[in-house]
Amino acid sequence: MAAEAAADGGAWAAVGLPQLGGLAAADAGLDLACGLAVPEPGRRWPEVLATVCEAAPVVLLGPVGQVALRTSRRIAARLRRSGTTLLTWQDWPETQLRLRVAEARWEGLGDGFGLLAGRRVRLVVAGRGAATQPRHAEVWLPGPDGSVQLIAEPAAIADADVVPLRPVTAG
Repeated sequence: MAAEAAADGGAWAAVGLPQLGGLAAADAGLDLACGLAVPEPGRRWPEVLATVCEAAPVVLLGPVGQVALRTSRRIAARLRRSGTTLLTWQDWPETQLRLRVAEARWEGLGDGFGLLAGRRVRLVVAGRGAATQPRHAEVWLPGPDGSVQLIAEPAAIADADVVPLRPVTAG
């Protein structure tokens, strides 16, 4: 998701993700020349995050612990002002959209033999405002070539409830 969101502007940042190495970021499609990493932002992570949001249109945020509503609102205001997309794995107060994996299964293995070809997942996205009605999509996560791809099945394409998911600005 971060690679798709950063494709237009190119710049991205990772805050609080010491486990995100350069090889993993590059394999995910992120341009290393346009990346900024703050692996350990410390106790002042809200200030670090606010500053990084001014420099990068896409920010990945690692686990920072409980987020106070006041802090969330301040960061949301900064995100709106800067037009930054914030992607985080943890629960975030008053988030605009939540994306979750409802089902997942690996493809390619037979009865004890074969190679993993990819993982099919059913994603559910729901949120606030116009996004209160949950929407679903089946994607390869990762696909046979390592990328995230919408699964184009005739039944899924005809289903009005299945839509391609695009990153959105949080806040």
